[in-house]
Amino acid sequence: MLKTEIENRLNLYALISRLMIIEVDIKLLEHIEKSSALLELFPNYKNWDKRREFSTKILKERYLDVDYANLFLLHLIPYESFYIRDDQMIESGGDNPVLSLYNSFNFRVELDKARVVSPDHIGVELEFIYMLTKAQKKALAEDDIEALKELFLIQRDFLEKHLLNWSPMFLINMKREARTPLYHDGAELTLEFILSDFEYINEQLEKL
Repeated sequence: MLKTEIENRLNLYALISRLMIIEVDIKLLEHIEKSSALLELFPNYKNWDKRREFSTKILKERYLDVDYANLFLLHLIPYESFYIRDDQMIESGGDNPVLSLYNSFNFRVELDKARVVSPDHIGVELEFIYMLTKAQKKALAEDDIEALKELFLIQRDFLEKHLLNWSPMFLINMKREARTPLYHDGAELTLEFILSDFEYINEQLEKL
């Protein structure tokens, strides 16, 4: 059961981090389209009339790319430091609060590839938890319960001190500002999942 739960968490963190970090590509859209389980996670997108009207390529270029740019590049600021600093500046240098944590786990952020200006971008922070969950899958396979517990502790700490400390505000704004159902649903899915995952982690730590 724990193996299945970790696998499900891994898949969800992979999905939401990818959705947030850069514009969707045809491969991701087709992956969502072909999976009834994934489509259920995006109910408004599933019922979007434009899905039946246009090809995936047109949906991406005409609607989804425009919405991503509007949300992540133009109107909203998807960076932790903007929300927690008094001066609302994005900390892109070595003083960024998440950077030392990333470095301690050899988690390298390719800022140019992801087109983000700072390592505390919501998509990168979600990818960091994905990486930790991937390490949990390995620990479980090796029956290393101590490592599994330690990784749960790190995830709980990261959610509490970082993601849950600021991203709900961003995600609520994202949901409100989204012009396409994919990003509206994506904001709702991400918020609901990280809140429930925090509860799940606490429950697991009580058992271990």
